[in-house]
Amino acid sequence: MNQKDRDRITVGLCLLTWNEIEGCKHDVPLIDKNQFDQIYCIDGGSTDGTCDYLSKQGIEVYRQSHKGYNSACKEAAFRCKCDAFIIFHPKGTISVKNIYKFRSYFEQGYELVVASRMGKNAHNEEDDRMFRPRKWFVLLLALAAKILYQREGNMIWDVLHGFRGMTLLAFRKMAVSNFPMSFDIETCCRAYKFQIKRMEFPVWEKKRIAGETHFKAISCGWNFIKYLLWELSRKD
Repeated sequence: MNQKDRDRITVGLCLLTWNEIEGCKHDVPLIDKNQFDQIYCIDGGSTDGTCDYLSKQGIEVYRQSHKGYNSACKEAAFRCKCDAFIIFHPKGTISVKNIYKFRSYFEQGYELVVASRMGKNAHNEEDDRMFRPRKWFVLLLALAAKILYQREGNMIWDVLHGFRGMTLLAFRKMAVSNFPMSFDIETCCRAYKFQIKRMEFPVWEKKRIAGETHFKAISCGWNFIKYLLWELSRKD
């Protein structure tokens, strides 16, 4: 093995699914599996054939051990056999081409990388509307997280986008909690607190091609606010 191979960062791609058969049929055939050192899925209890479809595509599927979004993301890290992993939700909303961008950022030393639907050259599914409640709420949460926790480094604007990647070392340092639904914003806040090198790059989001979101706006929004306040009193 030459020095280049020894220095190469290994990257795993984890699909998070829960009844996303149509999204998987759209996205998975477009994935170049040779670009990753591991491809696997954490499934939250699909009953629509998602797991069977992915298995036939040669993707190892793990049934989620414990309920909840945080548990799914933590299991994605537990099942990772690489230096870093990417979490991707195959819903047909984001171009698969974006999953290939993460490796270069990891190689540049970034430990948390977020695919952002906010800011220049990015597009949120609400951007074509005059009223954009979800987008504005995300931006307000991002500002709150910045005020409360950022002391150095890059700011993350899309604190609620689940399409993100991180090194295993950074994940372990963050010590993500079991607070309900907090994983995305929590990894941003913890990256601020522990000075984990981070960045985001723009992506273009479209409406999902089938099904409905599993994240209800009001209940999830209130939970995110409670998390930010809880983090203030958390003993690190």
